Amino acid sequence: MPIKSDRSGHIALVLGGTRSGKSSFAQNMAEESGNRLVYIATAEALDDEMSDRIAHHKQDRGSRWTTVEEPLDIAAVITAHSNQETTLLIDCLTIWLSNVMLAGQDVATAVDGLAQALSRASGSMILVSNEVGSGIVPESPLGRQFRDEAGWMNQRIAAAADDVALVTAGLPLWLKRARA
Repeated sequence: MPIKSDRSGHIALVLGGTRSGKSSFAQNMAEESGNRLVYIATAEALDDEMSDRIAHHKQDRGSRWTTVEEPLDIAAVITAHSNQETTLLIDCLTIWLSNVMLAGQDVATAVDGLAQALSRASGSMILVSNEVGSGIVPESPLGRQFRDEAGWMNQRIAAAADDVALVTAGLPLWLKRARA
């Protein structure tokens, strides 16, 4: 369902598979903006391996970035941090979606809340999401539901975005461009 937009900012959606280079591509886009940088992290450090990954990513981004860790209520973080001087990088929507589903929250309501926050945002935002529909059909009902919900979410965010890139092997294929 389309959302009426009152925003004055710019939205870019960066899609790709696992290890496609989408996060690095999105980070470079954000850093080229020259704005204040806020990274909205949706992953949680639930084990040592994930803690190490998160620490590596923070070190890679460096001190120029402010990191906000929020596994569920990213709409509130977007609302709180969006302004003309800031570029928000939300990484990653599919981890957020899995958090929403595993928390037993209503997916449609959560995606609506995200879409509403994006429609009111005044700054630049780059959202990263996995393209999960190109792989095998998941074995479990939860896996199939996740794949379906991720596809619908990506379609909704892509419709609202100004720019959409599909990244494979570190290279972007622009699917939608508002600015040349």
